Amino acid sequence: MTQSTSSAITLNINGEKYTLPVDHRTTLLDALREHLDLTGSKKGCDQGQCGACTVLLDGRRAVSCLQLAVAAEGRAITTIEGVADGERLHPVQQAFLDLDGFQCGYCTPGQICSAIAVIEEHAAGWPSAATDDVRPEAGVPVLSAEEIRERMSGNLCRCGAYVSIVQAVAQAAGIQGKEAVA
Repeated sequence: MTQSTSSAITLNINGEKYTLPVDHRTTLLDALREHLDLTGSKKGCDQGQCGACTVLLDGRRAVSCLQLAVAAEGRAITTIEGVADGERLHPVQQAFLDLDGFQCGYCTPGQICSAIAVIEEHAAGWPSAATDDVRPEAGVPVLSAEEIRERMSGNLCRCGAYVSIVQAVAQAAGIQGKEAVA
């Protein structure tokens, strides 16, 4: 008896449901780009090392080149195409524009999705490897430039726009002054 290597799945992407037939080995990135023509998420390294394909799964960041599409069924998937509110840009998108947090733009969709999650993780009090005091009673760590760099370290920018990216994340998070100066 031969088992099927494909099936029809339903993905909840940016608030809309899409049903599509996929081979069980199809990555979420390939399903987005090749099956649904959602090309904002970029294929960079195809090994989960560059972050260009970062999307949000149930609000948490994920490199979609390593996520199987069948495993994303039933989860809320947010791509760069879904972060704006109609014509109104997400605050992270606006900050990237305001502060030139991009050069060629290839990594920008993944950077923005990751930054959205970074801000939410920080607000929830999640520590990072750069957090000095991880005890719960220490409270939410300051979102310093060092914290932002550590939390964004899974997203590479081959153009080297890191200084502007850190400043954009800080602006979107509402950090002012010396705390987040890169």
